[in-house]
Amino acid sequence: MAVLVFAESLTGSIKKAALEAVTYGNLAAQALGTDCIALTIGTANGAETLGQYGASKVYNVAATDNFDSQVYAAIISDAAAKLGADCIVFAHSSSGKSLAGRVAMRMDAGMVSSVVSVPAAGTFAVKKGVFSGKGFATYEIKSANKVVTIAPNTFRPTASGSDVAVEALAVDAPAARIRVKDQATVDGVVPLPEAELVVSAGRGMKGPENWGIVEEMATILGATTACSRPVADVDWRPHHEHVGQTGVAIRPTLYIAIGISGAIQHLAGVNQSKVIVVINKDPEAPFFKAADYGVVGDLFEVVPRLNEALKKFKAQN
Repeated sequence: MAVLVFAESLTGSIKKAALEAVTYGNLAAQALGTDCIALTIGTANGAETLGQYGASKVYNVAATDNFDSQVYAAIISDAAAKLGADCIVFAHSSSGKSLAGRVAMRMDAGMVSSVVSVPAAGTFAVKKGVFSGKGFATYEIKSANKVVTIAPNTFRPTASGSDVAVEALAVDAPAARIRVKDQATVDGVVPLPEAELVVSAGRGMKGPENWGIVEEMATILGATTACSRPVADVDWRPHHEHVGQTGVAIRPTLYIAIGISGAIQHLAGVNQSKVIVVINKDPEAPFFKAADYGVVGDLFEVVPRLNEALKKFKAQN
């Protein structure tokens, strides 16, 4: 049998999430004593590079580039049967989450989402975060077929091999029941679930007109901007930037929270960040309890000075 990884290419090119998934698939295949196979659907520029991250073979199914979870799930299930794969790996992205359950149902497979460990040989036991990241639970999948999604920014893409020729794979793709009339995407910005560096701000900014210092910091660091829910609710920032329990859950290497009090709902979506830096004038703000580093002060004084210090540091290094 084999490990089959769905490598996302919804924008026509291989995404970072796909590289993480293939890296994980390779580690899982090594633990299980089998091969890692990557599958792309539609346009997938750069698919051959998946071999560098551990895929022994890379297949492409020529199908529509308009994402339809029903169609894609049918294609992936059919491909798994043809390739003899009994473990299917997805990124824990919006598309991966919409596909994993459908594929698990089609393959009569057990499923664990947002895993943070490689399956144990013999038992296929994997870990995932529970209670908003405050603990971990171990799940054992006992079914013949298994489906997992991997938590973002957990398994760093590791290139150790070489490119692999992409082979065409013929499967029976069902007709789409959804017609895409228009699609709006945000270009030129690393999506929040994939971002390593995130600069976020809240109501302490006092208004959307003051967001320039936040965007300046993000530009200096090469970070993605985010915000708290109240900020998105009053349309100070777009809703796709909302992070937290009811927004996007993220796991960046560095999360800088500016003028955010740190309500439990917000913390639930960001507390798995490796390093959290909090800037707030209220020394009793709950966020300081979760922070690795904290600055108590007026953000309108602290952030501009920090931006200047960052610029000087980058100029000297």
